[in-house]
Amino acid sequence: MSTARAFAKINLALVVGPLRRDGKHEVVTVLQRVDLHDSITVESSDALIVEGFAADTIVQAALESLARTAGIAPRWHVTIEKRIPVAAGLGGGSSDAATALRLANTMLARPRSAAELHAVAAGIGADVPFFLGLGAQVGTGDGTNLERVDLPTGYSVVLVVPRRETKESTGAVYAAFDGRQGADGFAERATGITNALAAVSSPRDLAALPPNDLASSSLAAELEDAGAFRADVSGAGPTVYGLFEEGETAVTAAERLADLGATYVTRPIEASELA
Repeated sequence: MSTARAFAKINLALVVGPLRRDGKHEVVTVLQRVDLHDSITVESSDALIVEGFAADTIVQAALESLARTAGIAPRWHVTIEKRIPVAAGLGGGSSDAATALRLANTMLARPRSAAELHAVAAGIGADVPFFLGLGAQVGTGDGTNLERVDLPTGYSVVLVVPRRETKESTGAVYAAFDGRQGADGFAERATGITNALAAVSSPRDLAALPPNDLASSSLAAELEDAGAFRADVSGAGPTVYGLFEEGETAVTAAERLADLGATYVTRPIEASELA
């Protein structure tokens, strides 16, 4: 039996381009884990069983795909202990799937290579491969082409999951983006990410990253008023994050915004914590 933490992520930047031939959108995104996490336990079993989160489909699909790749029957018992808010733009399901894949792979008689595991993950969801790697990463193409980037981590992160706000499906968010011709100017915004990352030497430099193309929220202004040096929506939302230089200021901001949604005070995860 093996247990590991499946961390949430935030999109420190997300710019979106036109539709690709495969029906997905071209993106450039900067992904960073934070220390809010689920717990995943995997052990051998006579069949594939996933317990602890009745709505799961992605962990099951990931392990079925791994088993097909390995030429075996899927025989794992997975227990999910959920802490990451569901459908919140924090990648909880993708992180669960990647963590289950990694643990199950170590139990194979012939574990799949990193490249093979990446291919399995990419077939499950765009965010899943990110959670197989270490540290902050820049995702391009459909988001599954990943490159490690060294970014400062000496800051606190406040997550706000709005109350009384129903998350639109990711498909609906992208459809709205297409409807407003959101892809116009994609090349310039993508270059903006590259230039901003090249100039980062301290946490506050992350404020120069362009805003999320897919979604915006008035909560970002609330977080900035509370002291955040950057605030934006993560992924397709609805979670909004704020980056704070001081932990005490982050705690105060979370308390101040508690009436507007569920709040979490977190921090970026170092690559060394995942090795």
